[in-house]
Amino acid sequence: MEVICIETDAFYNLLEEVVRRMQSSEEDKQDKWIQTEDAMKILGIKSKTTLQKFRDEGSIRFAQPQKKIILYDRDSIMEYLDKHAHETF
Repeated sequence: MEVICIETDAFYNLLEEVVRRMQSSEEDKQDKWIQTEDAMKILGIKSKTTLQKFRDEGSIRFAQPQKKIILYDRDSIMEYLDKHAHETF
């Protein structure tokens, strides 16, 4: 059996780095399909009617796996926001 000894500060720094990397990798793993409330939050809207308008116009992609369940493509929403972003001077 091999034993590795490191200083206490180095050990805690290593632990902090591992935790930081784990948290950032979890944040990167976002669901591709999101629910209505999440889509509205990302778009900054409060009306389901506005969200329906985006669907009807084909502005954002959506899937309807069941009659009352509508899911929205996160990438499509981000593309929509990027397309409508204004550049600063």
